[in-house]
Amino acid sequence: MTDPTPGPLSGIRVVDVGTRISAPFCAGLLGELGADVIKVELPGQGDFMRTMGPFVPVDDGPDYSLSWAVEGRGRRGVTCDLRRPEGRDLFKRLVATADVLCENFRPGTMERWGLGPEDLPDDLVYVRISVFGQSGPYAPRPGLDRLGIAFGGLLHLTGDPDRPPVRPGLSISDYLTGVFAAFAAVSALYGRDAGVRGSRGDGEVIDAPLYASILRILEWTLAGYDRLGVVREREGNRLSHSAPLDNYLSADGSFVCIVAASDANFSRLCAAMGRPELTSDPRFVTLADRAARADEINGVVAAWTASLTAEEITARCVEHDVPVGTAYSAADIFADPHMTARGDLVSIDDPVIGPVRQQAPFPRLAKRPTPVPTGAPRLGEHNREVWCDLVGLSEAELAELGERGVL
Repeated sequence: MTDPTPGPLSGIRVVDVGTRISAPFCAGLLGELGADVIKVELPGQGDFMRTMGPFVPVDDGPDYSLSWAVEGRGRRGVTCDLRRPEGRDLFKRLVATADVLCENFRPGTMERWGLGPEDLPDDLVYVRISVFGQSGPYAPRPGLDRLGIAFGGLLHLTGDPDRPPVRPGLSISDYLTGVFAAFAAVSALYGRDAGVRGSRGDGEVIDAPLYASILRILEWTLAGYDRLGVVREREGNRLSHSAPLDNYLSADGSFVCIVAASDANFSRLCAAMGRPELTSDPRFVTLADRAARADEINGVVAAWTASLTAEEITARCVEHDVPVGTAYSAADIFADPHMTARGDLVSIDDPVIGPVRQQAPFPRLAKRPTPVPTGAPRLGEHNREVWCDLVGLSEAELAELGERGVL
């Protein structure tokens, strides 16, 4: 990467008091755009992600979580027990230096600690992520990502029509809500600092439920029910109105995604397969014809892909301008020249296990090259730097509070 220039959020400070994924991911995205992110963790315990595998053996300590190495990157780390009055007082002093606070405790927790929006500076952008939101009859309920995708309507649509719903392979509602919340935080910062509402200095409270980010991406699902009474169901890897379209098995055991439902793409696919006569076959002339005979036309394509390797299928499709892509594993991602050329993987210097290759920051800006994130901090690694240099504790106070378990 080229030498970084100050990111667009340079000068913005974010306090991350979240745990697991959603709120920390929101803070991390802001950090990758230049913000100074300070993560606050419980002394002696830390973020739950530190306990999540897979783990790397460490010679002089406990096995190290790669989940934490990814999710904890790009921020400074301090400890502070918010359950204790001294910890809450120090936390308020830290937040007084910040622009954004990200948290994902169960609704009501921060208020019980005297750390709700009304207790903190008016100019703060306060990001609150939960499963069901800060209001409504379900707000107090506990929950995690799975409930977000279920309540938001995605789980019902995921999987094959004749089988039970299947969760996506990642914590989609956690990450997606983090993205929406980061977007909202940047918007709130702009409104605050540009005086959009007529006066500068107004902060904001962002209520971001996990289920709501899923609800927002449901395409036509809700409108279809409202106007047509249609309850959208699982369709597996196909779509009821499009064909040929599937993840087709290759001769070498890969799954190749081919999307050739439009008339133009279907014609190109037929040429790639060496079957130009299919374009004039009465069964497949129009998109509606192909959709009505999806099993037939998908079977034709599947027979073709089964005779070739994934590389051969891709080459033929690319030659004829057919949309194609292999379902990549991590090994495929590491080996792909396009990923390498675009800098989609970076090596992050982790303070415990050294360099770890992982996904690069995204999105990236053309005029402000994004620096490689710093490694995920050790528990309390930056206590002196933050509590003394930034907040103003003396070395003696820091030591005393540490001995008492407040920090």
